[in-house]
Amino acid sequence: MKMNKAYRNTTLAKTFVLFITLLFASTGSAFALDLETARAEGLIGEVDNGYIAIPPKAGDKAAELVKTVNEQRLEVYTDIAKKNGISVEATGQRTFEKRYPDFPAGTWVKMKGEWSQK
Repeated sequence: MKMNKAYRNTTLAKTFVLFITLLFASTGSAFALDLETARAEGLIGEVDNGYIAIPPKAGDKAAELVKTVNEQRLEVYTDIAKKNGISVEATGQRTFEKRYPDFPAGTWVKMKGEWSQK
C-alpha cells in the first residue's frame, strides 16, 4: 500500500517533534540545573543553528557545558535528520525555531551572526 504524500509528511513531522522532545528531555535531565543556571547568568546562549555558545564577554566558565550539550544535540540531530531525510543543519535550525518562543526573557541568542538578548 502506498502512503500518500500528506500522510508521509505528517508522520515525518510527528517523528521530528518526538525526537526534539527526547533531545531536550535527555540534555535537560543531565544538565537542567547547570544549563538553566548558565543561561540565566548569561554564560551561554542559544544559536540559530540549534546549538549553544558562549556570548560576548561571558568568559569561558561554561565551555565544558557547551561542548557536552552540543555533542549530545549533534547526536540527536543526526538521528532525526537520517530518519526524516533532511540535513543535520536543517534539523538544528528547525529545532531553534520551535524552541525560540520558550526561551526566557534575557536569554542570549545569536541569530544571523549577531548576539542579542531576548
